[in-house]
Amino acid sequence: MPCSTIRPDSITRIRWASRIVDSRCAITKLVRRARSGERAAETTFVASEHYEDIVPVRDTRASAFLTVQRGCDYRCTFCIVPMTRGPERSRTLADVVREAQGLVEGGVSEVTLLGQTVNSYHDGTHDFADLLRAVGAVPGVRRLRFTSPHPNDFSDRVIAAMAEVAACCEYVHLPVQSGSDRVLKRMLRRYTRAGYLEVVRRLRDAIPGVTLSTDFIVGFPGESDADFEETLSLVREVEFDSAFTFRFSPREGTPATRLPDAVPDDVSAQRLDRLIAAVREISRARNAAVVGETFEVLVEGPAPRGPQLQVRSRHFRSALLDGPASWVGSYRMVRFTGTTGATFTAVPVAPMLAVVGAGA
Repeated sequence: MPCSTIRPDSITRIRWASRIVDSRCAITKLVRRARSGERAAETTFVASEHYEDIVPVRDTRASAFLTVQRGCDYRCTFCIVPMTRGPERSRTLADVVREAQGLVEGGVSEVTLLGQTVNSYHDGTHDFADLLRAVGAVPGVRRLRFTSPHPNDFSDRVIAAMAEVAACCEYVHLPVQSGSDRVLKRMLRRYTRAGYLEVVRRLRDAIPGVTLSTDFIVGFPGESDADFEETLSLVREVEFDSAFTFRFSPREGTPATRLPDAVPDDVSAQRLDRLIAAVREISRARNAAVVGETFEVLVEGPAPRGPQLQVRSRHFRSALLDGPASWVGSYRMVRFTGTTGATFTAVPVAPMLAVVGAGA
């Protein structure tokens, strides 16, 4: 458990499952030391630790995250994860399925599988395609998502499972980071622009209507104006539904800090503004195209602002809906009536269809 610290006054906030992990687990040792009044910290890796026997404490909600993998075997030059979380370790398929079953028993119907490169999951016997099929087959799992995948790990088996498992949502977060082969090579991303576009094509061929989001880093050391223009052209070619955009920020201990040709801050800031504008323009157009259509949505909870409810479609489109608090946790059929560019407004469709879960 890297860089973990537990203070004695935090003990009351830690709730363990009845089947506590054995004494070899770093967390257990930390708790024991903290209970004795010692301020304890653990910064070393134990490659065999996976925390499979710890039952996470969760709020009662219809949607939940389920960790299936820790660490990463990719070594992107900008990323600190291999140093802070160690090599990739996957939980057993059986253990993941047991936790998914427990989530359903607790009222969860939407499960998001988590891993640093989640689609490279392999427990020694089963790959990510097997995992999708197994969790998707758990009675009560109505929606299945995952994040974050790596473009290199979308095998034919994985894409087939995504297309064939009814619970798998028609949405993929597909990080790209740059549209330039030269920058991708310096990032050690292990794919080319053409290879990334081929993954996009295969996903769209197999899953009609799939929505795509991505990650971009601008201002990576050595990124030229021409490299950045290739990123903008990739945005226009793929037409992402949304994107998380960042300026390069050096992390101590990563190879990128040793790369020459740093991009000036004012240049990277200007590039970021241009990238955000390009993404927003395409996102608004794609969102406007689905206004008037009907979707099944999960009522996630109160909207961040105002009296409305926040709902989300299988395509990960978020909307605001008027309705009672008793609808939270249920599924409703709605029609999208408008969009601000990022969020939709919606109205219920009568008669009410596909209503299940809490508050139904």
